[in-house]
Amino acid sequence: MLAGNRIAVVLPAYNAEKTLRRTYDEIPRDVVDDVILTDDASADDTVAVARSLGILTLRHDRNRGYGANQKTCYAAALARGADVVVMLHPDYQYSPTLVPAMASMIVSGHYDVVLGSRILGGGARKGGMPLYKYVANRALTAAQNLLVGQKLSEYHTGYRAWSRRVLERLPLLNCSDDFVFDNQMLTQAIHAGFSIGEVSCPTRYFAEASSINFSRSVTYGFGVLATAARYRVSKLGLAEPRLFSDSVQERLHPGLAQLA
Repeated sequence: MLAGNRIAVVLPAYNAEKTLRRTYDEIPRDVVDDVILTDDASADDTVAVARSLGILTLRHDRNRGYGANQKTCYAAALARGADVVVMLHPDYQYSPTLVPAMASMIVSGHYDVVLGSRILGGGARKGGMPLYKYVANRALTAAQNLLVGQKLSEYHTGYRAWSRRVLERLPLLNCSDDFVFDNQMLTQAIHAGFSIGEVSCPTRYFAEASSINFSRSVTYGFGVLATAARYRVSKLGLAEPRLFSDSVQERLHPGLAQLA
């Protein structure tokens, strides 16, 4: 706990057998009250490893996608009483030791969302991020900052912390079940007026770390630009994209987490 706030770490997993233990071992358990893993029908022994470590483990009966995985993670964390939820990839690409710093920024009351940025401090290229991914990251981030009126260092990190009220408010059921989910969720938070902070985070690129291929990266890039365009259209009052709906029916509900 931090200042009476219950802290949960959620691990959206897919074929993370080789890296899960290293990731879990570095999660600061003196601060983190709950660790939840959702396995998206992995073909390896991710579930067995998770359960051997004592992690609360949920499993999709079929592969539903990265975005659907996160929806289940967040619903479970809310159902178990989390006040702050940190989403951490179990592929050991990001440093788990930064969880207290990210959670503290939310507990302080200054921020509703905190991003672990690979760009601040130059950690991306030092950690082995491929040049084409780095260039795409910078170009997409520049376009998004222009369209949504922010000054974030990146929109594409897989290391994020959210306050409970953000997770309860956003219409996450309208977000994609694929990789663009991350970007849509963050853009929803900006649209709703939540405050966003960043911390510098070193990153590691190695064989076992998850990464989407070039073709899926291109698809993701177009999805990112479409999301930013929808934001701009909404703010100009030219349309009301469903992505930014304020309907209670499109928010998370505990039933999403009932997958053993």
